[in-house]
Amino acid sequence: MSSDPLPLAEAGGLLTLDLSALAANYQELARRVAPAVCAAVVKGDGYGIGLAAAATTLWQAGARSFFVALLSEARRLHALLPDAEIFVLNGLFPDTEAAYQENGLLPVLGSTDEIARWRDFCDCIGQALPAAIHVDTGMNRLGLTPAEAVNVAEGRDELGFPLALLMSHLACADEPDHPLNARQLEDFRAIAALFPGVRASLSNSAGALGDPAYHFDLVRPGIAVYGGRPRADVAPLRPVVRLELRIARIRHVHEGETVGYGGAHTAIRPSRVAILSAGYADGIPRLAGASDLRPGAEAVVAGHRCPLIGRISMDLLAVDITELPEDAVQLGDFATLLGDGLTLDNLARHSQTIDYEILTSLGRRYHRRTVPATQEI
Repeated sequence: MSSDPLPLAEAGGLLTLDLSALAANYQELARRVAPAVCAAVVKGDGYGIGLAAAATTLWQAGARSFFVALLSEARRLHALLPDAEIFVLNGLFPDTEAAYQENGLLPVLGSTDEIARWRDFCDCIGQALPAAIHVDTGMNRLGLTPAEAVNVAEGRDELGFPLALLMSHLACADEPDHPLNARQLEDFRAIAALFPGVRASLSNSAGALGDPAYHFDLVRPGIAVYGGRPRADVAPLRPVVRLELRIARIRHVHEGETVGYGGAHTAIRPSRVAILSAGYADGIPRLAGASDLRPGAEAVVAGHRCPLIGRISMDLLAVDITELPEDAVQLGDFATLLGDGLTLDNLARHSQTIDYEILTSLGRRYHRRTVPATQEI
């Protein structure tokens, strides 16, 4: 896919990225978690806003430790920020050890096999390269079992390389009262005690915004930095993305006629409908649409909230603008789907998903406008 910017005149929408908000959110989180260190998670192409824009902004805001999911992301990040500490979360894939060495990257080792391969590689090159270890305390995804972690701790003198970080990951931090949180904290605290002198990290965004007991030495916020809402009891920080969609057609629909695929929405009155030039190919979830049985999301048109109607299609969606004055909207105007009080959380709830999926799915058919961190949107 081409990375050339799409001209606004040719785009179905305008996606504005507010890097001032991104920097401010990071600095606010860093203030809240101190004295723990606040790292920055930039996986998924910087949560969809672009790795280069996100990483350089966060570095300028004070971040020095970064987390990505894949080696390919880490290599790009290292080229941008050669002095950053970069952890690769998804583990040490076979035959990739040399790439970590060449780029000064830190694999997050989550199995005894990965630990053995990293030790053997260090032995082979005659250099003890640092790495992180991931211990599973309740996700049952990546990570050593607690028993394996105990064995590693007992044989640490023979490990063969220095430990840069010991980490685990909270499964239910978005539900503060979930009993698994306390169990994970207790288990991780006990395991961390077996690795004196090694930095420990447990908290994601939701954990970072909660009880400081979960912070340990380093926190790893992601979605909160990008303006999402990681837990219901904490207000989101500043919005980083704004999405406006072009009005491609304004049409009149008679009472009793249907709108969109499947005839899912039936007009209960003579209606005016704005057709917006974006759909699920652009990262707008199909479930954000509406039917006769359920409401959908909203868009702000000419300063007023208007309901989405009918199914979201690949390239188009429909909005009921009947309540607006006839002359309030013109062909080619923009309607706001994110912004003007409509948050990632709003759209996610209507779409039966989460902020993370909305943000990381926003497509490449928008004109992207970046507001530098030195300006206000």
